[in-house]
Amino acid sequence: MASNSTWSWEQHKKFQNALAIYGIDETAGMWRYLVRTMGKTEEEVKSYYEKLMVEIKKIEAAPISEELAELEARNEEKDVD
Repeated sequence: MASNSTWSWEQHKKFQNALAIYGIDETAGMWRYLVRTMGKTEEEVKSYYEKLMVEIKKIEAAPISEELAELEARNEEKDVD
């Protein structure tokens, strides 16, 4: 059963920082580390992680705006010079 626990902004950042430090390997060690670090249950941590991964995939799949594409092109031109 998925948990509906709420996470504060600070907990969101702490979780993301913990993933950045530990890495994403989805092993039992990662889950134990995150549970200990966050002070949440394993169910809460896994549920939050799954939601975060869905959001990341949505962001990565989103089309790049024209303005961003132009900015990236200008930056690439500067790198060549």
